[in-house]
Amino acid sequence: MTESWCGPPGGGAGPGADGPGVEWVYQPVEVDLGDGSWAPGRISGWWHDGTGGRWCRLRIARSGQPAHWRRFDPSTVLVLPVSGL
Repeated sequence: MTESWCGPPGGGAGPGADGPGVEWVYQPVEVDLGDGSWAPGRISGWWHDGTGGRWCRLRIARSGQPAHWRRFDPSTVLVLPVSGL
């Protein structure tokens, strides 16, 4: 995978539950798995690093992987409406 699967710059797994600047959300998404297929997922938090990079705490449904922080890339993570159209 690419850098987008890594934690925030400088190591670690993200700002953490009590990290400053985290906006906790419940946002449905579709995630490009890189092999031509897409999977449903959820973003549970947004965070901006010190250089202005935008990160999301992402969980991909039925992947067996825990939620993790990754740099947000709108070409691989499509944000879906929460309600209505």
